[in-house]
Amino acid sequence: MSQAPTLPETVLDEETLLRLLPPYRVILHNDDENSMDHVVLSLMRCVPSLGFEEAAEIMFTAHHHGQASVIECPKEAAEHYRDGLESCGLTATIEPA
Repeated sequence: MSQAPTLPETVLDEETLLRLLPPYRVILHNDDENSMDHVVLSLMRCVPSLGFEEAAEIMFTAHHHGQASVIECPKEAAEHYRDGLESCGLTATIEPA
């Protein structure tokens, strides 16, 4: 009976990981069209890792300062979150972190 070959363990250090998948920041921009409740619920729906308190804090920051950072993640995920927020009628952009 033969054993299945084992694969070598792949270890990526943090520097290599950041070089391969640089982080991007999703930015929520304030607008005068959406209610605060809609913004908070949209944030929670589009970025599942956000809880109510964190989503409310992001909404208030955008409301008072014009914009707020939502999340930092790899570019593909940032584009997904931005697209989701935009589909809810919010204004969002991404930028390198």
